[in-house]
Amino acid sequence: MPSALWIAHVEVTDAEAYGKYAKLAGPAIAAHGGVFLSRGGRFVQLEGTARPRNVVARFPSLEAGVACYNSPEYQAALAHATGASIRDLMILEEA
Repeated sequence: MPSALWIAHVEVTDAEAYGKYAKLAGPAIAAHGGVFLSRGGRFVQLEGTARPRNVVARFPSLEAGVACYNSPEYQAALAHATGASIRDLMILEEA
């Protein structure tokens, strides 16, 4: 089964609330086998709309990434990000 990448493009609009999200999201992601590859590093936007923060995590499978997103632990974290950020999030199966 191929691994999958969780790719988020984020603009934080409320740093305090988003900080609460980050404290809870990391452990939830790790509990589902997620490993961060990049969090907020330098980037070059070649097309589309740039967001200041970009995050990539690898999961053992697409299903593991989706299960993480839907888990009670991640949803509790996400409650802090909602209204505190503008986000695009996708999970992409690796070739």
